Amino acid sequence: MTAPDGSASPADQQRAIGEAMAHVAALSRAGHEVVLTHGNGPQVGNLLLKNQLAAHVVPPVPLDWCVAQTQGTIGTLIMNALQREAGHARVAAIVTRTLVDPADPAFQDPVKPIGRYFGEEEARRFEGHGQVWRRFDRGWRRVVASPRPVEILDAPAAVALIDAGFTVVAAGGGGVPVVRGEDGTLTGIEAVIDKDLAAAALAVAVGATDLVIATDVPYAAVDFGTPRARPIGEIDVAALRELQAAGHFAGGSMGPKVEAALCFAEETGGRAVITSLHHIGAALSGNIGTRVYRGVER
Repeated sequence: MTAPDGSASPADQQRAIGEAMAHVAALSRAGHEVVLTHGNGPQVGNLLLKNQLAAHVVPPVPLDWCVAQTQGTIGTLIMNALQREAGHARVAAIVTRTLVDPADPAFQDPVKPIGRYFGEEEARRFEGHGQVWRRFDRGWRRVVASPRPVEILDAPAAVALIDAGFTVVAAGGGGVPVVRGEDGTLTGIEAVIDKDLAAAALAVAVGATDLVIATDVPYAAVDFGTPRARPIGEIDVAALRELQAAGHFAGGSMGPKVEAALCFAEETGGRAVITSLHHIGAALSGNIGTRVYRGVER
């Protein structure tokens, strides 16, 4: 949701979302029922920076609040753009909570970097407020836990809207992370849920037949970045698990997308596709992208 040069002004973000929704609208016109989810990394990073810069004026808000705020903002932009492109008004965005396990090992070793780079002095100051910061090549950056999604709590609302004929936007940024207390109450927690894994959980929860993960390359590949690189077309989960175990998919890029595709195909028997945004229509017709199946059931 940024311009080609990485800038993220409101106009840049509106333009990028408008271009994306042109491809999504084509799916709707082709007769597909569409449920959308999205990332929010740069947007949450900007909110965190505003928190830090204005901390002496207004109290900083927790990370789960930032995720909820970006769901509202990005959801609104998507609704407006999709209504322009698709020519209909039945689009709805849901502020969506995602349940995580407080005993998830990720909470013991926060590794997900968020926000911008700072110098050590500023990082140490933020650590004094209970945050965890780590040094990277470009400077210091805050890190948080990234637990696996357990349940998309507001999926029933999404299903009701789908049944009523709405195109639905849900689980943006992986969902607002919450934990359930012993008394059953839900509480937000400082964490970031991987958007691809949340997309798979959402797809399962709403009964989707296909999960399409849109990225900036037309295929996942083995030996990516080397002269031996070759694209992966149609593949079953067993073969893709072998490639995953061999270390072909980087944790910070294609790794979560492959894991999400595997989780969806294994649990539902449906098809998961990884491809570029520009090819999502062709991918659903079956002739492009990395197409993952559980086995001979396709």
